[in-house]
Amino acid sequence: MRLFSLSKTYNFMRVAPLCSLLSLLAIVATLVALFYPGPKLGTDFVGGTEIEVAFRTDIPAQRVREALEAIDLNDADVVEVRTGTDTASADRYIIRVPEVSTISDATQRSTESQLCLQPNAAADCTDAQHATEVKFSPGGDRITARFSAPPDPAWIRERLSQVPGLELRPDADNPHVDPNNPDKVIVELLGTGDKMFAALGKALGAEAMPDAPLRVEWVGPKAGAQLRDAAVASILITLVAIMLYVGIRFDMRFAPGAALCLLHDAVVATGALMLAGKELNLEVIAALLTIIGFSVNDTVVIYDRVRENSRRLRNATFPELVNLSVSEMLGRTVITTGTAVISLLPFLIWGTNALQDFSFVMIIGMLAGVYSTVFVALPITHWLDKVMARRKKAAPRRRAPVPRAKRELNPL
Repeated sequence: MRLFSLSKTYNFMRVAPLCSLLSLLAIVATLVALFYPGPKLGTDFVGGTEIEVAFRTDIPAQRVREALEAIDLNDADVVEVRTGTDTASADRYIIRVPEVSTISDATQRSTESQLCLQPNAAADCTDAQHATEVKFSPGGDRITARFSAPPDPAWIRERLSQVPGLELRPDADNPHVDPNNPDKVIVELLGTGDKMFAALGKALGAEAMPDAPLRVEWVGPKAGAQLRDAAVASILITLVAIMLYVGIRFDMRFAPGAALCLLHDAVVATGALMLAGKELNLEVIAALLTIIGFSVNDTVVIYDRVRENSRRLRNATFPELVNLSVSEMLGRTVITTGTAVISLLPFLIWGTNALQDFSFVMIIGMLAGVYSTVFVALPITHWLDKVMARRKKAAPRRRAPVPRAKRELNPL
């Protein structure tokens, strides 16, 4: 299948300066927006609790916020979820709050005391049953304890009911013994997600509430900061690794252009995401890394054709090599990228919220990758080629050593 004639050469380098200027403006605008007003970070990066609820009746977002404000959750972020497969999805929301269930140090010490953990054991503890280990989950929704003797869940429930600040889930099998560890007991606590769901049920009525939320997730602030730092580090490491690969595979003149090309794709995709009002989360980071891996493929193919033509056409200038090489590979680029974009469109139209964000970033990044290979990577390579040529020309030539003149003897 041939979309473009191989005998025709398009003058891409003629508009390269203008396109490079537009790319620079887009990058600067995105970098400024990253600091002010800043991206809309997901729970993965800022920490907090997130639940997804599909109400049985149509519920306005303002009523959801008012229900959470009644339990002092005033900074709730209520996001409406719409999917292409569900036309009546206006009653489905993702609800986020910055709060995470935590167990204070005083509550932890009181829990250890009631479970007879030494050296904080309560005065009424006996040697018949006492904990040898007590652990608290970072999200504050679970306690696990090990005992020296087979534990009694009813005794544990009675003891923990005396601890102020602890709210056990009202399940019949809570606490329960771990089936794989007979000496281990798991205690489920009411977390922030449970309190949010209970507050919604109280304010909106049982007829509007489902039996349970679709999902409940939480991330602590410390874990969110670690995920954010790891995401940035992963992108930078990928860019450095690809730059080294291109430098070894081709020439160091090609490496900076490839790295800046991929950075351009990631920044432009992030800017488009922010402009669309979508949030930056781990799914988006996965899409950005995928974009980098996909875009470098097209860049390497074009680079390889430029190098091949430079050996064949030794008298051609670099812009002429670029125009010829891109024109020859234009059909391959359009078919490859177009096929990938078409395969992502169903996810963008009919996918869930996470799939829509992922496919949106991927489509923008792929289109930016085709553009940046021609108008970012190759112009930078051209500029570096001219700089190196000027330096080579300006370098002083080594002069041949001048033989010492023979010393003439003075006549007598």
